Amino acid sequence: MDRQREAERGSRNDPRLGGAARPEQRRPALSPSRASDFKQCPLLYRFRAIDRLPEPSSIAQVRGSVVHAALEMLYAQPAADRVPATAMALVGPAWERVVAAQPELADDIEPAAATELVHEARALLSGYYRLEDPTRFEPESCEQRVEVELADGTLLRGFVDRIDVAPTGEVRVVDYKTGKAPPEARALAEFKAMFQMKFYAVALLRSRGVLPTRLRLLYLADGQVVDYSPDLEELERFEKTLIAIWRAIQTAGATGDFRPNPSRFCDWCAHHAHCPVFGGTPPPYPGWPEHPAEGGDDAVLFSAEPAA
Repeated sequence: MDRQREAERGSRNDPRLGGAARPEQRRPALSPSRASDFKQCPLLYRFRAIDRLPEPSSIAQVRGSVVHAALEMLYAQPAADRVPATAMALVGPAWERVVAAQPELADDIEPAAATELVHEARALLSGYYRLEDPTRFEPESCEQRVEVELADGTLLRGFVDRIDVAPTGEVRVVDYKTGKAPPEARALAEFKAMFQMKFYAVALLRSRGVLPTRLRLLYLADGQVVDYSPDLEELERFEKTLIAIWRAIQTAGATGDFRPNPSRFCDWCAHHAHCPVFGGTPPPYPGWPEHPAEGGDDAVLFSAEPAA
């Protein structure tokens, strides 16, 4: 999940943007993006969740936010109206929604670039119709917020692009991918995508008592559908992994010992100037915050993944 999409989600609860009053800050929780950050590099987690260092937004990320917003708006229409012409018409309002959530985008993105972004968003939505026919089914929910406390007290929180439930009760978790990763970033993109999907599968398993039958990734740029069917033992093992990650985060938070983990993924990190691996110096540790950024609807900063 990228920063633009999370900011847009949060705007629906912001009275300044026409939404309902924001709820009071909730207890810290683990999100897919923050868990993935810590697993990749504890110092990256600190920079994003605790120091909340700013990161540049890419055109690709903003374009992805527009496509996600348009798809959410599309599924709010009656099934018979979810034709390609409707999707194309929704791109403009989707762009306006994203800009309303992040007004600085209007200044950061030149008019010509914004026009091209909207054109590319329409092309991605056109590609979506080669993968699915949205007039033929009714999803249970879109952009669904999920939150569940595990047996040990670990709190999981996040948003699912779409949840489908068959008449016979089978649950399918769907995530849209709008980027096209370069070959050297493909491994990171695919790892984070499946990590995210298993996270949601655990959250739904524990909140609903139902094992998701299928995890589906829709790559709109590549025209590919990736389906995966987890089993119960696999998700139970993954749940233990999430618990271990959260315990490790809390331990590091108490001491401030968030160590860098150099890897080939450093090439896509925005924080070289603060990373000792690259000769930088982290800012003074501010201490474990009462509400670290979680990657959920109350967070301030979120992960920027290649091929989000």
